[in-house]
Amino acid sequence: MNSVVFARTAFLPSPACGRGAGGEGTATRIVNDCRDRYYSTVSTQEPSVVVNEVYASIQGESSYAGLPCVFVRLTGCNLRCIYCDTEYAFYDGERRTVTNVADQVRGLGIALVEITGGEPLLQKDCVVLAQRLLNSGLTVLIETSGALAIDTLPPGVIRIMDIKCPSSSESGKMDWSNIDHLTSRDEVKFVIGNRDDYEWARQVIKQHDLPRKCSILISTVFGSVPPKDVAGWMLEDKLPARFQLQMHKYIWDPKDRGV
Repeated sequence: MNSVVFARTAFLPSPACGRGAGGEGTATRIVNDCRDRYYSTVSTQEPSVVVNEVYASIQGESSYAGLPCVFVRLTGCNLRCIYCDTEYAFYDGERRTVTNVADQVRGLGIALVEITGGEPLLQKDCVVLAQRLLNSGLTVLIETSGALAIDTLPPGVIRIMDIKCPSSSESGKMDWSNIDHLTSRDEVKFVIGNRDDYEWARQVIKQHDLPRKCSILISTVFGSVPPKDVAGWMLEDKLPARFQLQMHKYIWDPKDRGV
């Protein structure tokens, strides 16, 4: 295996890598350029991914919260959200074959697995990994920002799309065409940092008729807006969404990794 520490020039911070800033065609070309540079340091004949960490924990979010889950965190992200709690995954990782990663996941003996990041869809063989895990009979979740096309994923994957609210500083990178590819098995998440974020999320939910497409999750930026405030707003509006907390940050220290 090859250990890889990504050079800080290999991935330009947004908006250079992402959709939306320069129109659909331009943005797609930029993302592809970034992928080419991302893969320039190491090559292998087998499908491979650069992995930051693999660990078993309790699923802290989504409608699967509370269940034992294996997390596969891939390296690299094209966004720079102000409140990001996984900056350590931006650059550091180890190149591993898809076979090797899938074997490790199966060896942990847990039926639920989430592929996350960073932004896992930046790595083309993330799709191969997802299919390999599905073929093993596992329930596969993938958490993605929605800034990259989600229709490349195998149909059996449960896509949890984190639509970035304005306080993240990255809401402009959303590829809104992804909403057309959501199914009833998928979930959309809004992380609320203030009242303006909530109002924005409420408008997006209404404008895109999200309750008819998928499940909706509302959570808070940890340590920012009080959860009871957001829960109160949801009750006032009878918002058709599931309120959630990042359960793992209440079980373990919020700064702990691998939990």
